Amino acid sequence: MKAVQKLMSVMRSAMEKYNMIQPGDRIAVGVSGGKDSVTLLAALCEMRRYYPVPYDLEAVTLDMGFGGAGYGELRELCRRLRVRYTVKETGIGPLIFETRKEENPCSLCARMRRGALHDTAKALSCNKIALGHHMDDAVETFYLNLFNGGRIGCFQPVTYLSRKDLTMIRPMALAFERDVIRASRKRRLPVVKSACPADGVTDRQKVKELIRTLEKDYDRLRVKTLGALQRAGVDGW
Repeated sequence: MKAVQKLMSVMRSAMEKYNMIQPGDRIAVGVSGGKDSVTLLAALCEMRRYYPVPYDLEAVTLDMGFGGAGYGELRELCRRLRVRYTVKETGIGPLIFETRKEENPCSLCARMRRGALHDTAKALSCNKIALGHHMDDAVETFYLNLFNGGRIGCFQPVTYLSRKDLTMIRPMALAFERDVIRASRKRRLPVVKSACPADGVTDRQKVKELIRTLEKDYDRLRVKTLGALQRAGVDGW
């Protein structure tokens, strides 16, 4: 279980460094069914046994309306983890791909998903939402913002949303994606394949592949990029 312990150790470092959790927090974990969100849920559930600050968890999945998605394995996982599981039905998928026929669907989809997740978390009386973004996601977001928008920026490890009175936290922000994968496989966690038509053909996937190529010549590029974000204090890093 070294892979699982390593991931939880890195998560604890991030949670303490960025003061992510306070006593009595009720945290909605966004569970898409992918390896990142499922691993985050399992790790946070296990960490409740020894983390010095008490917190409660709710697992939330947004049904995007693509059809054919089954959540039986996720529901069974939540039963074993002893955390309540909520599936919120949405019509986001058909709206974006069939009604609006968006050529660049990811941005609108992300905004709509965030809104649905925020509303569901509030309905469950949660004051925080935990998302499964890891270090690789942060680095990719940095370069996406640079290449596509010409700006220096990234998502934040902790973000307070004043309009919703919700705080977003990313406990895996300092973890490599490879460590998340290893922990997921070690725990044999169920993963639901994304039904999104744009899965794997996005700008993010292109940047991910570019970073892999660059690291052949520029060792530890991801670590250096994250270090630069932290030293510069960009977006709360």
